[in-house]
Amino acid sequence: MDDTLDCRILGADEGDVLSRVADGVFDGPVRPELANAFLGDDRHHLAVAIDGRIVVGMASALHYVHPDKPAELWINEVGVAPSHRRRGIARRLLEALFARGRSLGCREAWVLTKRDNRAARSLYAALGGDEEEQPVYVTFTLS
Repeated sequence: MDDTLDCRILGADEGDVLSRVADGVFDGPVRPELANAFLGDDRHHLAVAIDGRIVVGMASALHYVHPDKPAELWINEVGVAPSHRRRGIARRLLEALFARGRSLGCREAWVLTKRDNRAARSLYAALGGDEEEQPVYVTFTLS
């Protein structure tokens, strides 16, 4: 585990932190207007790992409620720069999100991953995750 990194949840006014992101952390370039919209929504949570002034890892989540069940935390994405992988960063980011979820009264956190993503599945198992039945992922084009 790399203790020299600053791992924390970004606040609503910290979109500028995402102006310095290592390659491979996000799927594409961070767009400031989207970063600010994400961070400005109190149901959205973004944990980051910062090395110096550069974001080298992130994990995003959304907490939500249903009319018939307690709040849950959906882990949307986890990304770590190739230069910083296998150093415990993803684990620290997820633990930060789990702590946030607990503080919000979430009873459960969940994430989806591909069956062949061995690294992710190994990490989730190490964190105590239980694999459920294989879901079917369905997308709808809305535009």
